[in-house]
Amino acid sequence: MIKIAIFASGSGSNAENIIEYFKGNENVSFPFILCNKKDAYVHERAKKLGVPSQTFAKSELEDGSILRLLKENNIDFIVLAGFLLKVPEAMVEAYPHRIVNIHPALLPNYGGKGMYGHHVHEAVVAAGEKESGITVHYVDQHYDHGCTILQEKCAVAPTDTPDDVAANVHKLEYAFFPKAIEMALKEQFGV
Repeated sequence: MIKIAIFASGSGSNAENIIEYFKGNENVSFPFILCNKKDAYVHERAKKLGVPSQTFAKSELEDGSILRLLKENNIDFIVLAGFLLKVPEAMVEAYPHRIVNIHPALLPNYGGKGMYGHHVHEAVVAAGEKESGITVHYVDQHYDHGCTILQEKCAVAPTDTPDDVAANVHKLEYAFFPKAIEMALKEQFGV
């Protein structure tokens, strides 16, 4: 069985969607959700799903405590579902091609430090882009840089607001993020 840890920083809607998608899949389990914010709504979603969640400090990510926790619990794969902190190099090295992230734009455009959530959608609208979308990618040592697993696009109309773009991008996230994880699991583990 492949043990997957989900990292989140916010409401946890993608985390919930992923766990629901894999329900009934005997090859996959989610031992816990890790979050860097004590008051994030992902903890409530985790309770409803019956998945333990734990809050950690940024220092625990940086000093190796979280990596030790992952190793002690035999975690095989990591999913970043709205996780806003940079993954330390030691963790990337410990989980090569086994950490995936979703970005709410078509990388390499609108990626990098500070480009997350609404900031991305505002930038897309301000630039007059005709399309946006999602990129699911493996995590490497740089923000929003690793090999792409999947990209999906949506149109951006000239009258669209950042909220309109966000709504369309969220639809893509819910439809395709779990499928991209499934693709990565097949690639890495053959299941």
